Amino acid sequence: MSVEGPTGAQVAAAEPSPPKWRVIGPGLVVAATGVGAADLVATLVAGSKYGYALLWCAVLGCLMKIVLVEGAGRYSLATGRTIFEGWQSLGRWTTWYFGIYVVIWGFVYGSAAMAGTGLPLHSLLPVLDVKWWGILSGLLGLLLVWFGRYSVVEKVCAVLVGLMFVAMVGAAALTVPNLPDMAGGLVPTIPGDGGIIYVLSLAGGVGGTITLAAYGYWLREKGWVTPRHMRVMRIDNAVAYTVTGIFVVATLIVGAELLYSANVAISTGEKGLLDLGEVLEDRYGRWAGTVFLVGFWAAAMSSLIGVWNGVSLMFADFVARARHLPPDDPDGLHGGRYYRGYILWLTFPPMAMMFLGQPVGLILAYGVLGAFFMPFLAVTLLWLLNTDRTPAQWHNKLWSNVAMTLCALTFVALAANELWNQLAKLG
Repeated sequence: MSVEGPTGAQVAAAEPSPPKWRVIGPGLVVAATGVGAADLVATLVAGSKYGYALLWCAVLGCLMKIVLVEGAGRYSLATGRTIFEGWQSLGRWTTWYFGIYVVIWGFVYGSAAMAGTGLPLHSLLPVLDVKWWGILSGLLGLLLVWFGRYSVVEKVCAVLVGLMFVAMVGAAALTVPNLPDMAGGLVPTIPGDGGIIYVLSLAGGVGGTITLAAYGYWLREKGWVTPRHMRVMRIDNAVAYTVTGIFVVATLIVGAELLYSANVAISTGEKGLLDLGEVLEDRYGRWAGTVFLVGFWAAAMSSLIGVWNGVSLMFADFVARARHLPPDDPDGLHGGRYYRGYILWLTFPPMAMMFLGQPVGLILAYGVLGAFFMPFLAVTLLWLLNTDRTPAQWHNKLWSNVAMTLCALTFVALAANELWNQLAKLG
């Protein structure tokens, strides 16, 4: 006589509910990781160029990220599979695409992330130049994610998000925003003189990276692994991107009030944040510039730590699945050799680029592959969440399909624009 084991519903029912005061975690990490220094500059430049006219884009962009991250989390919780397992089910092309992407992206991003942390630290403490401060930041990130458990990474990111939030929202409060103009900025309009590019960049680019796909891995690290955690996942995601939305809106306010109204231009790239620090110092005192630079460093460092941890988890899963290792093989898990190998790849080879400069061909490949990752994520989520690869009760509803389709179209337009720009550089 055989004895049947408990059903999935019985197992889920037997699991304890998540603690009410510990529902915030992975969403904050993915949101903090996705908003880096380059995103802040893009938002500042948009505010300095168009005032509040593109405020609606910043809000729309955060809503789009909520949709995509919720989709990635829903797939992981509903199926018990990682997002890479889902991609694998769509064909071998996904494995080739992700494998090429994650190797090139990691090499170039490692250099950019370390430089991004080095800039504000050099301005605060000029005893070392940018590259050495960046290298020390990279090594600090390595040590944290090499030896620290996910709970440590989450707590450190929460502190850094707090510093980011205080610095940028504080800067916005100092400028005394014009509330009627802000309200007008919530009405969708597209300014002339290249406004469509800023619309696409703000709506699709801010906070949008490979780390959105890492959300499911962080859910596992947190211990949220079944459909029972679906509601808490959605709360976590919504709260995290609400915080991010406030942060991005504050950045645009600073651009609109401090730069647009005074007709002050800032540099493109991460040096634009140093320019803003100087403007704040000149207008409000040295303390304001210092607080802002600390927030700038926190934004860059949170992105570095999140990528060192989250993308390394994705890479470990990618190699383990490609080699057909069993799910519990330690090499494919947090702390395994593939996880640590990718951390080393993010840290040490990119240091050479900080000394030797960035090879043009590699940068072009990075730009093209990076632009095509977000359309890849949006389209594959639409595929996974509308087919039998996901249990029917967790399929996309109509509004989810509409929102994800909008995301996919926006990211495809951004990818086409990026591809055009990269081809123009070759010409």
